[in-house]
Amino acid sequence: MPDAFTDHLFDTPPAAGASLAAYTTLRLGGPAGTLTTALHADEAVETVRAASAAGRPVLVLAGGSNVVIGDAGFPGETLLLRTSGIEVVAEDPGSVVVRVAAGESWDDFVRYAVANGWSGVECLSGIPGSAGATPIQNVGAYGQEVAHTIEAVRAYDRIDDEIRVMTSAECAFGYRASVFKHNDRYLVLSVDFRLERSGSSAPIRYAELARSLGGEAGDRVPLALARDTVLKLRAGKGMVLDPEDRDTWSVGSFFTNPVIPEDQFRTLSESEIPHWPAGESMVKLPAAWLIERAGFPKGFAGEGVAISGKHTLALTNRGTGTTAALLDLARAIRDGVRGRFGVELHPEPVLVNCEF
Repeated sequence: MPDAFTDHLFDTPPAAGASLAAYTTLRLGGPAGTLTTALHADEAVETVRAASAAGRPVLVLAGGSNVVIGDAGFPGETLLLRTSGIEVVAEDPGSVVVRVAAGESWDDFVRYAVANGWSGVECLSGIPGSAGATPIQNVGAYGQEVAHTIEAVRAYDRIDDEIRVMTSAECAFGYRASVFKHNDRYLVLSVDFRLERSGSSAPIRYAELARSLGGEAGDRVPLALARDTVLKLRAGKGMVLDPEDRDTWSVGSFFTNPVIPEDQFRTLSESEIPHWPAGESMVKLPAAWLIERAGFPKGFAGEGVAISGKHTLALTNRGTGTTAALLDLARAIRDGVRGRFGVELHPEPVLVNCEF
C-alpha cells in the first residue's frame, strides 16, 4: 500500500493559501493562490475552463512527484486532481485495454495490473505520482516506458475547448517527453493502456534488473517477481517514498541522461565514459556517472538540501531546505559537469514559478 505521505498527497486538501509543499514529494513550495479539488473529470474541466476564461493561470497537481514549486508558491488556480477509477474498456484473448483515471495513484494501478495478470507495466512499479502524469513525462524505468503500452490519452484541449482522444502517435512520445510536457494546452483526464494477458513479465530489457533476477536480458519472469525485484532495487536507491527517509524527499531523477551527437562524444577526453546508442548519430550518456566524476558524490550537501546518499541523480530536501537552495545545488552540478565534460544537463521535473 502507499505510505502515509503518499496517502496524504491524494487526500482532499485544506482551503486556499495552504502551502503547496504538502502536496509535493519534495515537500517544497510556497502558498497556493486558489485551491480547488476535482473528484470527477467534468469538475476538472470546468475548473480549467473557468480559469482560462478569466485569464487566470492554472497549476494541475496530482501526485506532485515530478514538480518543483518556487518558494513564492503559485498565485493562480491550483487544481488538485483526485479523480479515480480503473476500468477494462476492451479485451481479446491476448490483451486488455484498461482505462485509468488521471488522478489514480500510478503504483496502485501497477499493483492492480500485476494482481490481474496483465503484463507491460510491472517494471514501472514503485514510481510515485498519478497515472495522468505518466504520458506527460513518458515515464520509464528498468527498460519499460509507458509509451510501450499507451493506446490513447483522453485530454481536455484548452484552446479548442473540447475533449480529445489522442492516439499514441499524436502524443509524440520521446525520451522523457511528449506533446503534453511544457505545454499547458492539454489537461490529461484518463489514459488507456493495452496490456498483455500473461502471468509473465514483458521481456526484461534492463541489465541490472536481469542480474538481480539471476537471468539475462530477454528473459520473462513471473509478474509478481518482476514487481518485487523492481521495488527492492528502487528502495535501495531511495526511489520509493518513505516519510522517515529523507533520501526519498525528492522528485526522483532530477536530471535526464544527456543525448549528444556522436561527433561531440568522440571529442570527449574521457574514453571510458559509459554510453549507448540513442537514435541516428546520437549517443546517450549516464548523467549519474558524469555528476560523480565532476566532483559531486552521493551525499554532497547544500543548505538544507543534498544529493541523495543512495542515488546520485536524486536531489533531496533534508527537512530544512528551500526550493532556492535546491536549485542552487542543481546549478552547481550542471555547471560542474559542463566545465568538466562540456556536456549540458537538463532538469527532468517541471519547474513552477522558479527558474533553473
